[in-house]
Formats: sequence, C-alpha cells, structure tokens
Amino acid sequence: MLSIQNLLLELDGWPLRYNMQIETGEIVAIQGVSGVGKTTLLNLIGGYQTPDSGSIEWNRTTLNHLPVEKRPVSILFQDHNLFEHISVMHNLCLGFKDEAPLAAIKNATHFLEVSQHLDKKPAALSGGQRQRIALIRTLLRPEPIVLLDEPFAELDPMTREKSALWCKEQAKSSGKTVLLVTHQDEDVERMADRRIVLS
Repeated sequence: MLSIQNLLLELDGWPLRYNMQIETGEIVAIQGVSGVGKTTLLNLIGGYQTPDSGSIEWNRTTLNHLPVEKRPVSILFQDHNLFEHISVMHNLCLGFKDEAPLAAIKNATHFLEVSQHLDKKPAALSGGQRQRIALIRTLLRPEPIVLLDEPFAELDPMTREKSALWCKEQAKSSGKTVLLVTHQDEDVERMADRRIVLS
C-alpha cells in the first residue's frame, strides 16, 4: 500500500496538503484544476521535491528520506525523460538490474506502432512517438510504483485509447500501483479503478 499521511509542502506561500491511501495494484487517477498540486504530488512521491512535514510510506517503509534512485518508483514526466544521445532501443533497455525484457519491449513497441523507430535517436521522433516510447520504458521498468503525468497528451484520439488500454493491461498483469495525472475523463474511464480530485 502507498500511504500518504498529513503531507504538507508550502510552495510560493501556498500550502499543498495531501492525505490518501492507494492499494497495491490499484490504478488511481489524480485530477483537479491547474495549479492544485497534481504534478507536485508525483514529485513528492518520486523524491524530486521534499515535503515540509508528513509521511510517504510504501508497504510500511517510509520513503521521505530516500534519494530518488533508491525509491521504488518509475515516473514519466511531461517532457518524456528520454536520453537524446542514445538510440530508442538503448533508452528502453536502461534501468534494469538484470537483463532488459527484450520480448516485452518488442511486443509493446509493435502494439503501440513504434517498432520501426528503435534504431533512431529520440530527436528524430515526433512528440507522440516519443511519448509512447517513454510510456513503454516507464511501465516495463521493475519498480512497483508508476507515476504518470499527462502520459497521453500528445497522442491522437485513437492512439490515446490504444495506449491507455495497453497501460492498464501492463499495470494489472504486473501488479503495478499507478498514479495517473490527467485532465481527460476518457483516460479515467479507460484506465483507472477510481479517481481522487485534489482541491
């Protein structure tokens, strides 16, 4: 279980407070108006921002003081977080202590229609192609917590639906706990078990 208790961060003089519990294997959509703290919540869980007080626990282990690289978290930022100097395939294979899951990578890139771009550098791809590559990389990594910040924003409606369904199937089959920031109710309906609206 991911437990967030009395978490407080004062940002530009504005207090952001969070209390929630996410069951292991649950997919939860995080919604709310712009500026309410959706991306900040993901950054706090991932260790990219530090709360003023409160706790973040995963299976009763406190994450607050763990560095980013030690947290059981895989995060997809809005800027896709791909390394520009290496190939798409090399990007997809990063972050695995053991061998990269080549069969899963092959299946995912084929399903999401980016398999023809594996030898290219990210700069040669469109925004939607980059987003799908980053999505595959984030979901296939071994960390049990997955944080997705507007992961389908650059996709056309048909590709968006296909990507959301792939995400849900991948997360459920591997038991991932997912927080999905999205403004689109369609994403929630296709993918999430429930939603939390921040205010």
